[in-house]
Amino acid sequence: MRFDKPIGTFLLAAPTLWGIALANEGSPSLRLLAIFLAGTVVMRAAGCIANDLADRNLDGHVERSRLRPLVTGAISVKEAVALLLLLLATALGLVALTNPLTIKLSFAGAGLAMIYPLMKRITHLPQIVLGIAFSWSIPMAFAASINALPSALWWLFTANLLWTVVYDTQYAMVDREDDLSVGIKSTAILFGNLDVRIIGLLQCLCFIAFWRCGVAFSLGPIYYAAVAAVGILFARHLWLIRDRDIEQCFAAFNQSKWVGLIILMGLCGHFWMGASAG
Repeated sequence: MRFDKPIGTFLLAAPTLWGIALANEGSPSLRLLAIFLAGTVVMRAAGCIANDLADRNLDGHVERSRLRPLVTGAISVKEAVALLLLLLATALGLVALTNPLTIKLSFAGAGLAMIYPLMKRITHLPQIVLGIAFSWSIPMAFAASINALPSALWWLFTANLLWTVVYDTQYAMVDREDDLSVGIKSTAILFGNLDVRIIGLLQCLCFIAFWRCGVAFSLGPIYYAAVAAVGILFARHLWLIRDRDIEQCFAAFNQSKWVGLIILMGLCGHFWMGASAG
């Protein structure tokens, strides 16, 4: 379940909290917040198990994953499947506390999380599937909060999708040689020698999507200051990965959690300052 490696939970929690903050103008109920935070933890854990089940015959050939419990035999396939089903049932129980629209969206989100590991065998663009899966909490947050899906939310959805492709490509750059040897596909392999340049382009598109989100929701200078800070952080990450050094690529990926926090601070700051001024 990767509780010892919470970076994935942070990256999934970021768009979830963005969506909740926007949909509730910075003041969600504690009940809604608890449901979605618990759901984030549960679905991230479920996604990790689905990934390990799909890759159990390949992980032993990859340095970073060779000690995973399904590879070493510490956990059996039956035990992993049982835990996965328990987590999915828990997630369903949580979403049942919301409304019919959110429940309908949750099935699509769960399906995306479960098929993502298989995409690494089918396409060189599994990061896009992961981006959609990680971004799905945004429309779910709006559905649970206002029982509607305003068109403006898709700018935030697009921003998070692009951001996910950026940081997961950086992550895939760490495993590129091992992935090539075992036949796992990724954007890092697809982009080849153009990887750093394409990541830079995706960062620019992500920056634009964040900016357009601000326009669509009529957000103020605090939010745009946060977007500007993210732009600076993007530039730092691009500098880190310029030579494709494995440790630096992983460092850029690991620092991505700050992007989520900065945008959240920008959103909350906008609404809270507005409330204070009112």
